[in-house]
Amino acid sequence: MTGVEAAVAPRTRTRWRAAFFALAGLGLIAGVTWALFGSRLLVVRSVAVTGTDRVPAAQVLAVADVQVGTPLIRVDTAQIARRVEAIRQVASATVARDWPDHLVITVRERVPVVAVRMAGGGYDLVDPAGVIVRWSQERPAGLPLYLTSLPGSALRGDSSLATTAAVLAELPSWLSRQIATVSAAAADGSPGSPDQVTLHLSGNKTVRWGGPDRAIQKGKELAIVMREAASYFDVSAPGTVVTK
Repeated sequence: MTGVEAAVAPRTRTRWRAAFFALAGLGLIAGVTWALFGSRLLVVRSVAVTGTDRVPAAQVLAVADVQVGTPLIRVDTAQIARRVEAIRQVASATVARDWPDHLVITVRERVPVVAVRMAGGGYDLVDPAGVIVRWSQERPAGLPLYLTSLPGSALRGDSSLATTAAVLAELPSWLSRQIATVSAAAADGSPGSPDQVTLHLSGNKTVRWGGPDRAIQKGKELAIVMREAASYFDVSAPGTVVTK
């Protein structure tokens, strides 16, 4: 073998080796693409719904409208979640692929925080966003009555209700159990000023709580001053408690 032939041979082998790996790579890509989009191996065969209590799983599946047999990679999870979130009792939904052939829809339901008395009787049970979760003939035990001039249907996005819900979420349990009604109003009566929440307790006691801030300190101070023979307690400004 001449020197020229010896130099050409390694270059030829290198080109063949490069061509082989290129073809193998293309074959692998083609195989993966076929498995994801064209084969019957990685397609939706079942859909599970989790997190539901009040909303029937069958309703979620009907609204989700997932076609069995659709390649899992082609499932638009965001679009399915939006369809499920259109159900009034659903606060949010997430959709996840569970390879190789499963889809999981996780639902977070709306939870009522207050009851609103209806003019025609009964109560609208409303969540923090002002969405009516359901109607009830009787006010459920443990759910405070929200004092407002608005009907439940007009409370969606109401800032006073949102502040009230935030306050209720931070209250100590011993206080929550005593609440009969709750109301909220602007601090100085002018639009745009911070809402002040007032708790009306059983036993004709009233607590001006204020906003949702510094809840732990307010709770501790209220627990002390409620030992006094008073019917009105203002803990809206922690450190400066007022009783009457």
